[in-house]
Amino acid sequence: MVQTIISLASHFKLNVIAEGVETKDQYAFLRQNGCMAYQGYLFGKPLPIEAFEALLEQIQTNEVVY
Repeated sequence: MVQTIISLASHFKLNVIAEGVETKDQYAFLRQNGCMAYQGYLFGKPLPIEAFEALLEQIQTNEVVY
């Protein structure tokens, strides 16, 4: 079903954002099927605004450790 949704959206030149991506297998499946945008715990858990701002500052100064 996900493959069909991605394919249909692609046909109509619509962007698809996959929500709730939690595993590398889910991410790989979505990439292999043409999805180009993702969000979910695989990429980061919700943060308080102060922690998010600190993370942005680290990214901007290239001081992020993954």
